[in-house]
Amino acid sequence: MKIVVLAGGTSTEREISIVSGTGICGALRQKGHEAILVDIFCGVEDVDWENPFPAEYDVEKAAEYMKSFNPQIKEMQKTRRSFFGPNVLKLCEACDIVFLGLHGANGEDGKVQAAFDLMGIRYTGTGYLSSAMAMDKRITKEVFLMNNVPTPGGFSMSTDALEKDIAKHGLSFPVVVKTSCGGSSVGVYIVNDQKEYEEALGDASQYQDDIVVEEYIKGREFSVAVVDDKAYPVIEIAPLQGFYDYKNKYQAGSTVETCPAEISPELTAKMQENAVKAARALGLTGYSRLDFMMKENGDMYCLEANTLPGMTPTSLIPQEAKVLGMDYPTLCEELIRISLKKYE
Repeated sequence: MKIVVLAGGTSTEREISIVSGTGICGALRQKGHEAILVDIFCGVEDVDWENPFPAEYDVEKAAEYMKSFNPQIKEMQKTRRSFFGPNVLKLCEACDIVFLGLHGANGEDGKVQAAFDLMGIRYTGTGYLSSAMAMDKRITKEVFLMNNVPTPGGFSMSTDALEKDIAKHGLSFPVVVKTSCGGSSVGVYIVNDQKEYEEALGDASQYQDDIVVEEYIKGREFSVAVVDDKAYPVIEIAPLQGFYDYKNKYQAGSTVETCPAEISPELTAKMQENAVKAARALGLTGYSRLDFMMKENGDMYCLEANTLPGMTPTSLIPQEAKVLGMDYPTLCEELIRISLKKYE
């Protein structure tokens, strides 16, 4: 197949998106596909339109080209009207499917998916509406509550009407403060008192207009991939320090990840059932990853859904797939196969 692997972009997760995209592109080429790596925002200036998907292709060179734009992204945003870089849409229209290696805003929030739907461009993952709902933690929480998906209690606010009194909403410290539409745990704060709480509100306000505050669940952290409406093995994430934030997600050796998680078969089945229930509640198709906290007594809470989760070779979904006997290149190919179902 002729495949465009789209990565990069303008979100706070640009750099890890490039790592995901590089891994995906290399894996698909290993499987014999004519895959190319493209930065959705920076694009590609020189394209050989007689052979835009060459048999011989240097993935690492393409990744380095993308990284060269990192220092100037903010300046480029000020002068650009279109989010799509040079030749991006033309290449996407020419391929069989776009593998979305994007993370965070302008990629995971449904905008790209909506544009592609209108243009007839096929892509991996769920559709535009479910992407948008899952990206917004406020909406996600409301959908979970309406569909009896266990989730921490909490409330939301806009940055122009900050709520300083958490007791009004039945909460007490510690609590979690997070931006409504952040990704990779950027803009997430665990706070223990009023001073920390107000500082976190100030920091979170710099990222987004909406903020979610929820009860802090003390316990173990887990994640479950839902692929083609079926739950993959549960993986436990145990950060050596703090919680599963951006640094612990992507810095080698900062977490201990155990898959399958060392919990009882009953708790495993219950978490997998809740993961599928949460994905269905949000209307997620193709593949997604649901994050959980579990107390010592076995009570579990679904925190959020990731519609384009990390796809570096050591990310969580590849680890879960490995337990099922699926190597990384085969997983990348499988996600394409599943994603094509929505176009049948």
